[in-house]
Amino acid sequence: MLAKDYNPKEAEQRWQRFWEENGTYHFNPDSQEKVYSVDTPPPTVSGKMHLGHAFSYSQQDFIVRYKRMNGFNVFYPFGTDDNGIPTERLVEKMKNVRARDMERTQFVKLCLKTLDEELRPKYIADWKRIGMSCDWRIFYTTINEHCQRISQKSFINLYKEGREYRKEAPTMWCPECQTGISQVECADKELQSHFNDIIFKIEGKDLVIATTRPELLPACVAVFYNPSDKRYQSLEGKKAKVPLFDFEVPIIPDDRADPEKGTGLVMCCTFGDQTDMEWQKAHNLPIREAIGIDGRMTATAGKYMGLKVGQARQKIIEDLKQTGLLVSQKAITHIVNVHERCGILFQFHSVRARSPCGLSPSG
Repeated sequence: MLAKDYNPKEAEQRWQRFWEENGTYHFNPDSQEKVYSVDTPPPTVSGKMHLGHAFSYSQQDFIVRYKRMNGFNVFYPFGTDDNGIPTERLVEKMKNVRARDMERTQFVKLCLKTLDEELRPKYIADWKRIGMSCDWRIFYTTINEHCQRISQKSFINLYKEGREYRKEAPTMWCPECQTGISQVECADKELQSHFNDIIFKIEGKDLVIATTRPELLPACVAVFYNPSDKRYQSLEGKKAKVPLFDFEVPIIPDDRADPEKGTGLVMCCTFGDQTDMEWQKAHNLPIREAIGIDGRMTATAGKYMGLKVGQARQKIIEDLKQTGLLVSQKAITHIVNVHERCGILFQFHSVRARSPCGLSPSG
């Protein structure tokens, strides 16, 4: 007999026990039935489970259940992604610590302990509560020993095949979180800024270039123009002197320069944005790093060394005005990328590639 009133709290727990005790969702490696395998993208442990999780994962669960009812031997494991900034930031918030202020090994231990004892058990229980039809016996985390060994083995294989190498290359870096970030961790933010028309010198003559990043002048490695722009075709192969800094950079044609933007000339700095990265690689340009991983100006910036980016921008603009090298300023509103987790404007930082031989929450 069915109960007169449906009690979801009682019924859901009863059915969950039934599924688990009877192995309803277990994968049978000895079965002769056709296998339907699901390579689940493991959800990131960055807080409590929310509606977005239920929405996205329920869609794949619909398909899994359909395949199972059609006689497939379903391989449907479950894992959690504990290796990265989201988990790191969550642990910092929970424990009121900062990874940068701790020894690496201590912070790793704190992350692992917090995950094992406080975060993961409740997190997995919530996934079970929504009725995910996973084989919960096949569970993994992206920082367990098994995954670390797979990563290590993959790197060793690449090394033996001669496909591993070290190279100085740019990465997106958050000076606030003190870690590299990926494109999916970026968010758009509208900011007020200025187009600054600045005078570069070429053979004693003025060459005006517009930029929103005057603090990157000491990192300038080239000036580009569009090869179709007749105004600057005669400049190919010549060099321009960077204002306030006693060095010259080559003037190079490239289709990625926009003739309609600013004066049509653009300075390439390592690294101001994605296009700078592409130009540096395509033209084999040197790397000049003006901003350090702490978000302050480096020795490359000369007398501006040690200043925060905003301070350096203000000081450089003042010096450009005093020397008569700032032609004009135009107020603009533009969209820039920031790190979604802290809202801070990230920078492109040059690093020497590291081998993936050991994964950790802070790595």
